[in-house]
Amino acid sequence: VQLQASGGGLVQAGGSLRLSCPASGLTFSRYAMGWFREAPGKEREFVAAISWNSRNTNYADSVKGRFTISRDNGEHIVYLQMNSLKPEDTAVYYCAGGNNWNTPRVYEYDFWGQGTEVTVSS
Repeated sequence: VQLQASGGGLVQAGGSLRLSCPASGLTFSRYAMGWFREAPGKEREFVAAISWNSRNTNYADSVKGRFTISRDNGEHIVYLQMNSLKPEDTAVYYCAGGNNWNTPRVYEYDFWGQGTEVTVSS
């Protein structure tokens, strides 16, 4: 299984970024997909998740109304649109696959990709 997050970079506060995560080696449409982030010195935390058929989404309170998760099962890609970015959004962002879209728990996700770094300057 390969998940490769990309799209990170340096952006000013208030700006936007779109992260992408193409997946291979798994039946993509069977799995819920999630985004997590890990800031320096902090534990990995849940950001957003989406069900296999895109009917359900789940967001951390800290990103609600600013971030949007979406997926394209035909292209095997999950996205994270991040708007109104804040310095506290600075972190390495990871995509992950699992069986339950309605959980923020890291250990409930089975597949993980390499992260992409997001830096938001004030």
